[in-house]
Amino acid sequence: MTWSFPIGTVQGTVIRIHLTFLLLLLWIGGSGFAQGGTREAIASVVFVCLLFLCVLLHEFGHVFAARRYGVRTPDITLLPIGGVAQMERIPEKPGEELVVALAGPAVNVVIAAVLFLALGGVPSMQAAAELHSPGQGILERLAWVNVTLVVFNLIPAFPMDGGRVLRAFLAMRIGHVRATQRAAAVGQVVAFGFGILGLFGGNPLLVFIALFVYLGAASEAHAVQMREVGRGIPASDAMVTRFEALAPNARIEDAVALLIATTQREFPVVDGAGTLRGVLTRDDMIRVLKEQGPDAPVLEAMRRDIPLIGARQCLGEAMEALQQTGAPAVGVTDAFGRLLGLVTPETMGELMMVHAARPPGGTAPRNPPGHPPPNPWAPRA
Repeated sequence: MTWSFPIGTVQGTVIRIHLTFLLLLLWIGGSGFAQGGTREAIASVVFVCLLFLCVLLHEFGHVFAARRYGVRTPDITLLPIGGVAQMERIPEKPGEELVVALAGPAVNVVIAAVLFLALGGVPSMQAAAELHSPGQGILERLAWVNVTLVVFNLIPAFPMDGGRVLRAFLAMRIGHVRATQRAAAVGQVVAFGFGILGLFGGNPLLVFIALFVYLGAASEAHAVQMREVGRGIPASDAMVTRFEALAPNARIEDAVALLIATTQREFPVVDGAGTLRGVLTRDDMIRVLKEQGPDAPVLEAMRRDIPLIGARQCLGEAMEALQQTGAPAVGVTDAFGRLLGLVTPETMGELMMVHAARPPGGTAPRNPPGHPPPNPWAPRA
């Protein structure tokens, strides 16, 4: 995620902090100082840091539960609105998704229980009503914060954990795709309710949450629909076959010339046998041009972790490869390993728009049955 920086790694998962989170701490500290001086400012910042430690532990609950099912989580980013765990994928088996979704709130339940025991019982409701007041004890407020996190995250709406719990239960009876559609619809109804309460109650935070929930539900439904459609489409239907390629001995100035002369943003680096060596993106090209100059070799600037799939494999596999690796493109190859084309997020989005616009029965494939995709490395007449 842009505008974030790493602060540590736990068992392969990088913990990142977004710059806006630091701005939040400055704002909290400034507000506390204005109200009660240095002591109150420090107390406010410490409380927010402890709160986000609980949020981080919540996300690691998801991470370790997902790892049990072979799903890696490259990083967790702390934002002012909470934590975001970037999982490779969400398990589609209902039982697995249920475990992963409940693992986060379960961590907050444990934290709250430990704090209740340490405090000798349930703290007063006044601490729950004045979570932002330094006049209340930090541990009391922290205990109620974890209770609040459990309740909030179990609201049955994406992207909260409760939306995934609802989908998991529905998927046990009606399948993953229909369950996602219904859970997304429930989430949007919940968002509408939050919006009404926020508007008529004069609470802008509820309006913000309503927008967040509504967009999250729509995004989840769209992503699942794309994956489902992609399972029935060959990757060759979404690949770019007319592109300019760079040789392994090319320099950055050669890439810059192609960047200006074409509309491409990703340039495959291909050897004489038609084998993909990597992909040079526009951003990496400009970065190396600034740092090393025009004579730098493209081999030092290109991305090497480019996944490869066969032309007959489904588009859904290309989507998963892009999501898991974060690569700018997926290479589509023939039986001999020669590059036929590139699938990028842009080409997938365009294909999905065309697929949605076509009338029923009008989804003829780009390459007719029995005709292989074009080979850009074949000799031209």
